[in-house]
Amino acid sequence: MNYKIVTDSSSNLFSLEGADFASVPLKINTAAGEYVDDPSLDVEAMVLQIKATKGRSGTACPSIGEWLDAFRGADRVFAITITGALSGSYAACVQAAREYEQEHPGVRVQVIDSLSAGPELALLAERIRDQIQAGQTFEQIVADVERYQRHTHLSFCLESLTNLARNGRCSPAVAAVAGVLGIRLVGMASAEGTLEPRHKSRGERKAREAVYQDMLAHGYDGGKVRIAHCMNIEGAQGMAHLIRTHYPQAQVVVEKCGGLCGYYAEKGGLMIGFEDREA
Repeated sequence: MNYKIVTDSSSNLFSLEGADFASVPLKINTAAGEYVDDPSLDVEAMVLQIKATKGRSGTACPSIGEWLDAFRGADRVFAITITGALSGSYAACVQAAREYEQEHPGVRVQVIDSLSAGPELALLAERIRDQIQAGQTFEQIVADVERYQRHTHLSFCLESLTNLARNGRCSPAVAAVAGVLGIRLVGMASAEGTLEPRHKSRGERKAREAVYQDMLAHGYDGGKVRIAHCMNIEGAQGMAHLIRTHYPQAQVVVEKCGGLCGYYAEKGGLMIGFEDREA
């Protein structure tokens, strides 16, 4: 079987070692033009330009055709999307999967609504890759990733929620709190795939501690962690250090946000994907 893993670009992945992999780009639209979330995008320049212009901006999901192009050449596909509660990417992917299976009798496409974004998608993609390498069947991998997804989580720490509020992803009242006198908003992706604010912390150190306590409350016990940051390597490294202080053997990966995650996390933002003890 020819297996392929496909994600939209909210995963921050553009390649996946040991797997046939494709990323389908989301877009960021501004009055000045369109940014395509692919490896050539200068995310930092985009974030700073959008912040400086203060004009209208928004995001657009991949088209059905773009998903279809990413599926080409595979007869077993696992496609992972940003949460369907906040984006049309999942709906477009489902339609593309139907068309691909109709065009190619016998192929299978499993579409996974991550109910999340960023590093949690990366954890799911890596899990699927590992199961493929272990020689599991398509059906076994589907069952495994459905179970595994129940034990992965996303926490976030944001200095600004301007773009989230501008696009209806959070309330203006909640957004107004973040960034005032150094206040950072700490939250998690809910079971329904929405953003759930949990704490308001003054200063990054206290915010990281709040994130860590939420991780423990959701069953973190030294499993895999992926930290994505938007122009905040010091904060990401501080988060990694905090985790490794308590769990020295934890597999912690620090990476930069891609375009879509950078747009919503904004400068200073952190996104933390992690496994709980049941993973």
